[in-house]
Amino acid sequence: MVGIAAATGVAQATSKAARTTIGPDDLRAVKSSPAYAEVLVRKTELEAELESLLVDHTDEFPKIREARTELEVIRSEMDRLLAVKAADAQKLSAALGRLILAKIVHQAKLRQLRDQFSDDHPIVRRQRRTVEVYEAAIKEILG
Repeated sequence: MVGIAAATGVAQATSKAARTTIGPDDLRAVKSSPAYAEVLVRKTELEAELESLLVDHTDEFPKIREARTELEVIRSEMDRLLAVKAADAQKLSAALGRLILAKIVHQAKLRQLRDQFSDDHPIVRRQRRTVEVYEAAIKEILG
């Protein structure tokens, strides 16, 4: 009996792993979604801005640091979008894309504030709360 339970547990674990695998159809559905397009547009704009700034400035230039921070957050959110299954792709609306973009801006600002102030500083706490509000809205849509 223990052998059957163990085998069943392995089968369940295997089926869970299979469900979390992202296939080419999933990627195609996500990459063609309005939300992904919104985030991709912003990523492209930032990359172009960064390249033009690097012509005349060093990596220490404030706008370059800001752009790199925002790009890091964008890449993280894009990875999150790419993990969405094709069956849930209808959730990836333009409105979701705008929520994600707003969260990205606030999250990048939060990272910059944390470089200047402690986590318990009122400005940092307010900014962190703003990020949490956007994250809650995103989770409400994505489930």
